[in-house]
Amino acid sequence: MSDLASRECIPCKGGVPPLAGDDLRELHEQLGNDWQVVDGHHLVKEFGFGNFREALDFTVRVGALAEEVNHHPEICVTWGRATITLWTHKIDGLSEADFVWAAKADRLA
Repeated sequence: MSDLASRECIPCKGGVPPLAGDDLRELHEQLGNDWQVVDGHHLVKEFGFGNFREALDFTVRVGALAEEVNHHPEICVTWGRATITLWTHKIDGLSEADFVWAAKADRLA
């Protein structure tokens, strides 16, 4: 895993364009795992667990991370799976904070 997870997750305040091109590819490569960049707009990853309770417990940890850094994903939980969808709403696309947050979420899984 890259050092993304050790960076501070600084929320985007808007007024900047979403990541694109080489900047987007570089951060996605640094993330180095199963996160998918969808339409250059958002990140998605499905996390697998042994049962519903483990998936739910993960979403609670993810929720605590979201509150701690004030960056909130969409979370879908079902038996043995939790899917996270993430983007920066203020710029309607991806920012560096999304990749940092994703790396931190991987550490929680």
